[in-house]
Amino acid sequence: MLLRDPVHGLLTFETEEESIVPRLLDTPEVQRLRRIRQLGLTSLAFPGAEHTRFAHALGAAHVMQQLIARLRKIDQCLPFWQRLTSERARDAIAAAFLHDLGHGPLSHMFEEAWARGPSHERWTEQILLDPATGVHRVLAFQDPELPRRVAALVRGQHELPYLARSVSGTFDVDRCDYLLRDAHATGVRYGVYDLPWLLHGLRFGPTERGEPPGLAIDGAKGMSAIESFVLARLFMFQQVYFHKSTRAAEWMIRTILSRVLNLLRDGTRVGKVPAALQHMADGAIPSIGEYLELDDQVLLGCIADWQEARDPVLRDLCRRLRARELFKTVELFGEAAEPAGRAAAREAARVLAQEAGLDPDVYVGLDVAEDVPYADDQSLTVLVGHGRARHPAEVSFVLDRLRDETLRRVRVMFAPELRDRVREALIP
Repeated sequence: MLLRDPVHGLLTFETEEESIVPRLLDTPEVQRLRRIRQLGLTSLAFPGAEHTRFAHALGAAHVMQQLIARLRKIDQCLPFWQRLTSERARDAIAAAFLHDLGHGPLSHMFEEAWARGPSHERWTEQILLDPATGVHRVLAFQDPELPRRVAALVRGQHELPYLARSVSGTFDVDRCDYLLRDAHATGVRYGVYDLPWLLHGLRFGPTERGEPPGLAIDGAKGMSAIESFVLARLFMFQQVYFHKSTRAAEWMIRTILSRVLNLLRDGTRVGKVPAALQHMADGAIPSIGEYLELDDQVLLGCIADWQEARDPVLRDLCRRLRARELFKTVELFGEAAEPAGRAAAREAARVLAQEAGLDPDVYVGLDVAEDVPYADDQSLTVLVGHGRARHPAEVSFVLDRLRDETLRRVRVMFAPELRDRVREALIP
């Protein structure tokens, strides 16, 4: 199978160990990823961000192919039982391709809106292990134990730690693809880093006798690639993933879903409701089949239908979102961004909303977006001197400063008609 990709160029899945991708491609669960946008509502801020989890899945599988090729060039130093067999390579490619199966509509937004529900990782595992799913049947046809092994890899578990970390770790194939893909689709350059040089700098680190090794980077050749990778992630969160318009749209969607679930619990009819949402309102977990029926098209279609709902607040929120009348924001800094300052700012905005005749529980909110761009999880070491292993933060000024630091953006969200009054109250 050959495909053209705007990020990596030509994608090929032609060898026996790579043939698992074409076999999985037409399963319903994989095809559903065509209907899940990689960046949710980010296209409201960056018009080109219409790419899907399906394209990202193929990209992650391609990066895994490149990683496997590199590891096979340097694994002569390992005993044969620690090397990448064809079976292990196939398992890793399948895990890279299937790692996002469990994402809900509009990607991470839905998971945040349904905070009490299973994580997308948990849904992915259930989909892989359920004998009724297409992906399970394809995997089990190859090897009855393959669904279990792929699920373990997605969780970051494998007898070879370096392989587990390549699927779920600080420098995994997921991040390697999505940074480049998201930067390309949004039109920014912040997420670009040197993937070929990063792969070329990989080595196997020293290990205790008999223990499987971890991955390492050649300090002389690869350190700049690691630094650029971490900085790319930092800048993408600052400029794209935490963009105020994206966060406002996601906040509105979460408010809409919360409103719908509350109305359903009260017995109020709201129009079209997928079975999964009805179960959520009832406090139950949808079946895998019901969950997989949810995608971006279904949810956005419901929002269009809810413009005619009996509840005036739900009608208004849905109309605003579809017309891109997004909530406005004021970002808080310094002491104002600390818990006490946040509470005071939110309360001030709530008072202004009440004075304007708007329900403050609906038309005012506090959004706290957080990420740790570089967590020193010790999954990758740096080889310096005569092969001595050091943690990246020990040999990099940049990574030492960023290690375990939280990037945080705190914003008050509010209806556009409150903009002048809220800004006057909150901006010094």
